Formats: sequence, C-alpha cells, structure tokens
Amino acid sequence: MYALMKSKLNTFAGGIHPKEDGKVLTSEISEICSPIPKKVYLFMNQHIGAPAKPIVNKGDQVKIGQLIGEAHGFVSSNIHASVCGKVVDVSPYPHPVAGAKSLAVVIENSGEEEWAETLNVEQDTENITPEEIRQRVFSAGIVGLGGATFPTHVKLTPPKDKTIDTIVMNGAECEPYLTCDHYVMRNNANEVLEGLRLVMKCIGCKKAHIGIEANKKDVYELLKNTLAGDPSIKIDLLEVKYPQGAEHQLIKALLRREFKPTQLPMEAGAVVINVATAFAINNAVKYKRPLIERIITVTGNGVNKPQNLRVRIGTPVRDLLEITGTSVGLNKIIFGGPMMGIAQGSIDNAVTIKGTGGILVLKNQPHYESHACIRCGRCIVSCPYGLNPSELSIMGESMNISLALENNVLECKECGCCTYICPAKRPIVHHIKFTKALIAKQKTKK
Repeated sequence: MYALMKSKLNTFAGGIHPKEDGKVLTSEISEICSPIPKKVYLFMNQHIGAPAKPIVNKGDQVKIGQLIGEAHGFVSSNIHASVCGKVVDVSPYPHPVAGAKSLAVVIENSGEEEWAETLNVEQDTENITPEEIRQRVFSAGIVGLGGATFPTHVKLTPPKDKTIDTIVMNGAECEPYLTCDHYVMRNNANEVLEGLRLVMKCIGCKKAHIGIEANKKDVYELLKNTLAGDPSIKIDLLEVKYPQGAEHQLIKALLRREFKPTQLPMEAGAVVINVATAFAINNAVKYKRPLIERIITVTGNGVNKPQNLRVRIGTPVRDLLEITGTSVGLNKIIFGGPMMGIAQGSIDNAVTIKGTGGILVLKNQPHYESHACIRCGRCIVSCPYGLNPSELSIMGESMNISLALENNVLECKECGCCTYICPAKRPIVHHIKFTKALIAKQKTKK
C-alpha cells in the first residue's frame, strides 16, 4: 500500500531502500516476557556522556529499581538495579558496544520481585510542574531508546537562548529487521502519547509532530484515532526509506527545516524523542519506574523463533537466544540492526544495555572481499548529508586527517548507506570511523 502513496509522502534527499528489511519476521508476533535472568551485568556507561559512578559494593543487597550508579555530571545518567538480589562483583567487563572493558555492577538474582521503597507506585501528576517532570526523568535514568542513548533530561533542558516550538516524536523505525518501536506503539499508544504530552509540558511547547513510516499504517491509524482530533499533535506518514528516522532527515521530512549535520535539532527549533523513550518517560513520571527493562527485537535467519521480548537491562544475550533458539551455521550477531549495529566478537560477553533495541542473529553470511573504488558515485547519491563518502574513506586509509577535516568528515553520521550501496564492497564507514577516532585522539593530546 505504501508504495502506491510514495509520491504523496514526505521524505528527504538521498538514502536507500534495503532490498530485504526483515521486519515481517516479528512485526505481527506478540511480545513475550523473557525469564528474569539469574545474573545481570549493569554497565556504568550505557549512555552518551560521563559514566555513572557505582554507589554499591560487593556483598550489598539491592532491590528492583534501587540506584546503583549515580550520574556523574550533567550529561550522564543514573543506573538502577534491574533485579532483586546480591551484588557479587563491581569490576570491568567487555562492553557490547564500546568494545573495551568497562566498569559494571553484577547482581545475582534472589528470585524475589521486590521493588525499592517509593518506586513503582502511581503518582498524582495533575498539577506536576516542568521541573518535577525533568527531575523524575533524570532520577529514572531515561536515555534515548532509539539507539543514541543521549540522556533525556538534557534534551528537556534546552539553553534559555534557544526557542523550541515543536516536539518531534520519531516513530519511523527505519532500521531493517527491528520492530520493537512498532510493538510499543501498537500496544501502548495511550502511554506513548501521554509521554509526548509530558515532554511538551516540560519544555513549554504548544505543538508536536509524529512521523511514522508508511509500512506501519496500523499504528498510524491507531495513534490518529487515539489522538481524537487533538490539534496540538500532528501525525504524518513518511516514505519508507533509510535513514528516515535520523534526526536531520526526520525534521526535514516533517517540518521542512534544515540545520547543519554538526548541530543539534534545537538549532531548528525542535527536540526529537523516540516513541520508546516517550513510553519510558510516562512510566517514570506517572509511576516512578526507573528504566530497568525494555522491548528488544531478537530476529534474523539465525534464530528459530524471532520475537519481541520484554527484557531486563543487563540480561546476557545467551539467555535470550535460549528462548528464540539458534540455527546451524550461525556466524554473525549484531547489537542493533544491519545498518548501524555493532557486530559482537563473542556471544559469551554480550549483555543488553539501555540502547539495545535489537539483536540480529544471522547464519551463513558471506565474506566479501573489498576492492578499490571504481568511482561510480553511488555513495554520493545515497549520502543523506551530501558528502563524498568514498573520498573520505580514501583520506582515512592514507591518514590524511587535515584533508578529511576540510571535506567535512565530522558531518558523517555513519548511517551506512554508502557501504551498503558500494559495488566494490569497500568498508567505507569503517575507514571514516577510524579517521574520526584519530581526530579525537589529536584533540585529546592538544
């Protein structure tokens, strides 16, 4: 259906249409709660910014929702116990996204489902103030659940010299295979919209805009009916195209506003939140529930029963794969989707964090040999930021940092369109990531 409406749908320049988006594997399957893990590994850096500082020690007893890691600085986030039990270790473990070892609190589950006092209790929010909303979001450790993991309380505190007139809620979920946001919208429409209204109240915005890709017509109609003609919130179907859910592309498609790739949405007068984040905000403000669990899509041709699972943060991935089952020939596991996800070197060390929206399990994946650039220009056409990805990757290979900076390498968002479309199978994003890491290292030295 959405193919017929393509000419009428808002979108952006560039981007790609993956041949196989894989969403059909889980889009119609009901979510199930995964068993409460026997042990959870809660990293202190599950967000952009400064890692949290652990405030528990080995041997301590903790309850569900109890604060175990305190935000260290403004751009940081609290970490909470996702199970009730005993702290058995506080030491570095391999981080599933950062790669290097990172400090984690390990809790052995006692089998009890006892919440910390004053938490998971319905609150009176009729006369709640913007500052109280902001404080509850901060206390609950809410971060962007679309994958960026930017601390949400920071987004709710724009500088006084910035005028924010629109809240944009991202329901695009453009990453192939993932359907966790689709599930949240379909099953928690009221809570998602209430979370959006709380954000509007907190920032003082009178209007909001929701963007949903046209392959989710069911939730588009559901949210539209749930809004019941609320004039303050507008909802639009968007063309199915990757990366439609990226902040720059979403604002361009919905509001027709542009800002530099190195700038934040506030420069365009907007704040962007993900639908799962809105749901978490509702839970934090109305029930004082910290972010201890989320919906995760476990999918791919390497699992027998692809599912959307309700998962406690810090759950080992092996526990989840026991539920879905794995196929013979499994040779790749990715945290996230195939475009921007992080491949795991070892499944034994992989545990879920706040930003884990999906676990993609693939079998019999071919190994491609990279060749020299053939100057076809496909990466340029597909780049949603108007860059020359191939040239930037070549500059990275030759370690020509100054030239890469002159050609705006820092404007690259690493969406992966260029690598996907490249007929020479060049690891373009890999080279650009390497270049940006060298630039960061030089800045640190200076």
